[in-house]
Amino acid sequence: MPHATTSQPSIPLYVNDGLLDPEQVGYLRPSSPSEPLDDLRQRFERDGYLFLKGLIPRHDVLKAREAYFTLLAPSGVLAPGTLAVDGIFDDRMDKLDFPGMVKIAASSECADVYLNRGAGSTDANGRPRGGPFVDLALQAHAEPWYKDEFCKHPALQSFIAKYTGWGESTLGLTRSLLRNNTPHNKAIGVHYDQIFLRHGEDTSLTAWVPMGDISLDGGGLIYLENGHTLGREIEKGFYDLAQQTGLTEEEAKDAFNKNMNGGGLLAEGPKGFGETHGRRWLVTEYEAGDVVLHTPYTIHASTINKDAKNIIRLGTDLRFVDSSRPYDTRWTSIYTFGDGV
Repeated sequence: MPHATTSQPSIPLYVNDGLLDPEQVGYLRPSSPSEPLDDLRQRFERDGYLFLKGLIPRHDVLKAREAYFTLLAPSGVLAPGTLAVDGIFDDRMDKLDFPGMVKIAASSECADVYLNRGAGSTDANGRPRGGPFVDLALQAHAEPWYKDEFCKHPALQSFIAKYTGWGESTLGLTRSLLRNNTPHNKAIGVHYDQIFLRHGEDTSLTAWVPMGDISLDGGGLIYLENGHTLGREIEKGFYDLAQQTGLTEEEAKDAFNKNMNGGGLLAEGPKGFGETHGRRWLVTEYEAGDVVLHTPYTIHASTINKDAKNIIRLGTDLRFVDSSRPYDTRWTSIYTFGDGV
């Protein structure tokens, strides 16, 4: 069966460095959670991802989405007269006052990247200056409906335990990245997850969960074709460079060491990165209930949210590990700005 369909999107897809050319784009291959596990494992090993349709009940996803935007509503982010569950941005507002939380922030410098702001947009503790919108988006990570219910959803937990074979050793890491992407703000740059998980083995599994429907141009994740093999090569290159430049083992594990790019990114722009490496970006529309599993080396980014209805893209990155093996224990606390990861 083909890796991805050969058809190309009929609508323009923009990333941080411009419009993706049609030949730069392909489609993610969908899979069903009900397929034989051995087939899914072989597909994951070959492609570096599994795009699972309808793994989590749609109602449960939309319930969490509604809770999120109900929490953020006092910030003024939502269009008047709209439902919280729809998450429609008020386009009368200045988009820069509602920076899309689309990147990991571990220091004041990286918080600027995370919030798509310029230098100097954070205080001395790495806390972004974005008013109640930023404060409430951060607060959402600690809300019981999110950290105790959604992040531990039994449909997701049980599938991963069976799929990986980890069984009772399956552990969902507490630190997660609940990201919104408001329309027309900057998108996620090019990266792979192991850069931020180097204090453990490279056996973690990421589940990216779109919390609501996402149109093709709505800012969803995009995956580099066969990016997991390239990611592994790049990580080896970083390790070799660390040895050549005399970094200590601890320094080499730092996602923000002197050999790394800003914010731990491989590149700010997916278009140029894909051209350089001669690989397509795989895209899709997402529906509430879908989940994408990917390896720690799978290279991914996102498009700029150009949704015609001004729908705010919401999704979360959940990491799972085999607790019987060494893993990055820095990920066992709730996410906070400037937490050093």
